[in-house]
Amino acid sequence: QVQVVESGGGSEQSGGSLRLSCTVSGFSVNTGSMAWFRQAPGKEREGVAGINRDDLTMYADSVKDRFTLSRDNAKNTVYLQMTGLTPEDTAMYYCAASRGSWERFLLREQSYKFWGQGTQVTVSS
Repeated sequence: QVQVVESGGGSEQSGGSLRLSCTVSGFSVNTGSMAWFRQAPGKEREGVAGINRDDLTMYADSVKDRFTLSRDNAKNTVYLQMTGLTPEDTAMYYCAASRGSWERFLLREQSYKFWGQGTQVTVSS
């Protein structure tokens, strides 16, 4: 049974930083794809950052140069380092896992079978 657990969310002021963690059990994060998604109130869930088995990393345009996704195979954990936060980054952030190693669809919601419960990120101006 695959379990995905996020942590690290919280409140931060505009310009600040947060690091989200996603720890997985029942699945090795370096054998498939891992991604972060977010959903703001009244908006659809969107892909933020993803990494596949071959270390291909992809970011949404809105977070490029501000967010960094990394993977620690020994801890079976992926991280999302978020810097330069703005109120537009306020959302529930979800971690997702897939046994497939995606490229073109790395940030597509339908590519992922296993999801965490989410962690809230709130950025105030």
